[in-house]
Amino acid sequence: MSPTPQPSILVIDDEQGILDTLRILLKNEGFDVATAQGGKAGLEALRNSAPDIVLTDIRMPQVSGIDILAAVKDQDPETPVVLMTAQASLQSAIQAVNQGAFHYVQKPFSNDEIVALCRRAAEVRRLKSENKQLKQEIRRRERSGLIEPIGRSRLFLDVLQLAKQVAPTESTVLIQGESGTGKEVIARYIHELSARTEGPFLSINCGALPESLLESELFGHVKGSFTGAVRDKQGLFAAARGGTFFLDEIGEMAPATQVKLLRVLQERECIPVGGTEAIPVDVRLVAATNRDLEEDIKRGRFRTDLYYRLNVIAIHLPPLRDRRDDIPIFVDAFLKRIAKEHGDDLKRLAQDAIDAIMVYDWPGNVRELENALERAVVLTKADAIPLSAIPAKVTERKAEPLVADRAHLNPALEVIERAYIQWVLQAEGGNKTRAAEVLGIDPSTLYRKLSKYESDAPPAPPASAG
Repeated sequence: MSPTPQPSILVIDDEQGILDTLRILLKNEGFDVATAQGGKAGLEALRNSAPDIVLTDIRMPQVSGIDILAAVKDQDPETPVVLMTAQASLQSAIQAVNQGAFHYVQKPFSNDEIVALCRRAAEVRRLKSENKQLKQEIRRRERSGLIEPIGRSRLFLDVLQLAKQVAPTESTVLIQGESGTGKEVIARYIHELSARTEGPFLSINCGALPESLLESELFGHVKGSFTGAVRDKQGLFAAARGGTFFLDEIGEMAPATQVKLLRVLQERECIPVGGTEAIPVDVRLVAATNRDLEEDIKRGRFRTDLYYRLNVIAIHLPPLRDRRDDIPIFVDAFLKRIAKEHGDDLKRLAQDAIDAIMVYDWPGNVRELENALERAVVLTKADAIPLSAIPAKVTERKAEPLVADRAHLNPALEVIERAYIQWVLQAEGGNKTRAAEVLGIDPSTLYRKLSKYESDAPPAPPASAG
């Protein structure tokens, strides 16, 4: 944990002796102290710094403590100002407190008194700062509708760690992964952790629009540039200024549009369709694809130079079948969300439904799992979702033997392991949760092994005639 920074304090007084005394006293008490002799020097110091606290004498020639108070409140209304006052100016100090000063202390004052007052001011400043940050965070999350990435598998945790590392940079990111793995969730996560979090997050699916319309959406167009262009239109690159622009399914982009995107990345500017004047581009670009872009380059479908411009930081999202440890977490999160949206009680999966979900390969990944669960909830009136409510393609799996009928003379360790797992499963009546307990392994580990055995199983021999 990093140490708490010292609160900074600016001390202003026209007597050098008082400044020296307070500098030594407050520094010994853990403050970062700066001093200014006289109100004029105090105003100059305020222009060049932003102290956490200001401690100022109220009666000074030319520029008084009241003037200092006004200047501080103009600069940052949350900065506490403590006034030092003699008896003759006590009434002015009380009025200043009514105008926003934190407090006042009468001269001559004791060391304990001034230190206690400055500590109180520092604590108030800290609490106000934390409260302000909390409110900003709440507003930011409400505005963004952030979906926190969820998962506990090693593969997915590695993805999150990489996303955290690259988020504070301005580097272009290319997210690769099958459809439904959550590429936009990771893109939003990078945006929320970046310095551009206060800016917009805009996205577009490059495969969802025809080439001419995609160019207009990306770069904008000028009035009369094509039929139907009845007014100037701002492009998404311009609209995303100061934020993050997410280009989904970048591999579907036509070659001509790829050339224009390359110019944006190289020159940091774009020209609207039908226009002649370049518009500056200030966005962080995150692209995503479910295609093998290197293979597309070999086939002439994607530009090599654009690929290397996009592939500065590469993030590969693994498919759900490779991160089965995350399936129970997704199930829990989706069932809670669906119950909340439908206004229903929270439902749970029956054990045989859980077993089916855990061994299915989910070619549509997280999105397919979410859709299957929503369907199951809608079809289920009871508290427990039965196997029959799960889509047939998930539950209707071809039974394959875990081990071959003919034993080997010197079986490999994997063959022995398969046979032992099969024996335990049979002994436990096919209950995978109890079988995992007997085997002394986590249920997710058992599911992974079973899935691997099924994928490695040889095809069944053809049925003999007659």
